[in-house]
Amino acid sequence: MTMHLNELSPAPGARKERTRVGRGIGSGLGKTCGRGHKGSFARKGGGKIKAGFEGGQTPMQRRLPKVGFRSKIAKDTAEVLSYHLDKLEAGEVDFAALRAAKLVPSTAKKAKIVMKGGLTKAFTLKGIAATAGAKAAIEAAGGSVQE
Repeated sequence: MTMHLNELSPAPGARKERTRVGRGIGSGLGKTCGRGHKGSFARKGGGKIKAGFEGGQTPMQRRLPKVGFRSKIAKDTAEVLSYHLDKLEAGEVDFAALRAAKLVPSTAKKAKIVMKGGLTKAFTLKGIAATAGAKAAIEAAGGSVQE
C-alpha cells in the first residue's frame, strides 16, 4: 500500500485548537476573556514582570551577602615570572633591582616571584616573596630566598 501526500495528517490529539475568547457568556470565556478584573494582567501588554522582582519586597539578590574575597594588597603586589629573572645579572635581587630592570610597574609596592619557565642563574632574593614552586626552582639553580 502506498501513501500519498494528501493523506498525511498529524496524529490524533497532536494539534489543539486555539481557545476563542470573548464570544459570549455561554462560552465560559466571555467579557473579561479569562483575565479577571483590572490589574496589570488584565491589560494589554501587561503582566510583564522583571526577572527577580518580588512585588516590592527586597529581592533575593539584594538580601544575600556578597560572596567572595578580594585582597586589599593584591593591587599593590606585582607578579614577576621566574624566567624574567634570567634577564638580570646573577647575585642579589631586591625590589629596587626589579624596578630598575622594569620588571615591576611604578605603582607596585611589593613583588612576588611566580614559577614559570626555568632558571639558569643563581639568585639571592631579599625582601621579595616567592611561591613554593619558584622557591624550589631558585634553590635548585643554586640560589636562596631571604624574606
